[in-house]
Amino acid sequence: MSAIFNFQSLLTVVLLLICTCAYLRAIAPSLLDRHKTGVLGTFWKCARIGERKSPYVAVCCVVMAFSILFLT
Repeated sequence: MSAIFNFQSLLTVVLLLICTCAYLRAIAPSLLDRHKTGVLGTFWKCARIGERKSPYVAVCCVVMAFSILFLT
């Protein structure tokens, strides 16, 4: 089953996208700052969410990991 049809997998993919974009922006800010609009602007927006809401994203990652490891 693909990640689109499974809600838990979709949330995992979104969390990984947010964490990856925030990490890439921390390493190479110019890579994502060039594209603030359009389709590639989605990655910039994910990086901003990861930076500004980092405690909440971290808690969501821990909860998702616990859920994947112990509940499924």
